[in-house]
Amino acid sequence: MKEITVKKGQILQRQGDVGTKAFFVKSGLLRTYAIDEKGKEHIFLFAPEGSVAVDHMPPEQPADLFIDALEDSTVIVWEKTTELAEKEALKIIFRMILLQKRMIMLMSSSVIERYQYFVETYPDITERIPQKMIASYLGVTPEALSKAKHRH
Repeated sequence: MKEITVKKGQILQRQGDVGTKAFFVKSGLLRTYAIDEKGKEHIFLFAPEGSVAVDHMPPEQPADLFIDALEDSTVIVWEKTTELAEKEALKIIFRMILLQKRMIMLMSSSVIERYQYFVETYPDITERIPQKMIASYLGVTPEALSKAKHRH
């Protein structure tokens, strides 16, 4: 475990990397995301202070996600080990429950309901990230998000 400082825009992990790590955010803001075959970015989660950004893949397998810094950040880097995996097992289960809730919400909710869910989930970062990233997280275009917000 070691503490590092990363600059805004710095990529900590690339999709396909092997030997990935877990990143605990002491200060700043990270995000995890994938890029599809058409080059479109899909944001999986935001990791503000007190959160962990980690790919679910074991360190010996290629990562599914990119992890980068949206702000200058201080993070604690954890090696992915059996011990870490055991400690993180309950957190992972909790995250999977939240992910399931998010997937159901994305399939069945209006754009404004999705946005309200985002604000409830990440109340401290809505002003810290661009609207296009919020739209990506919600699975809509920035234009659709803007229209929905102006209607309500």
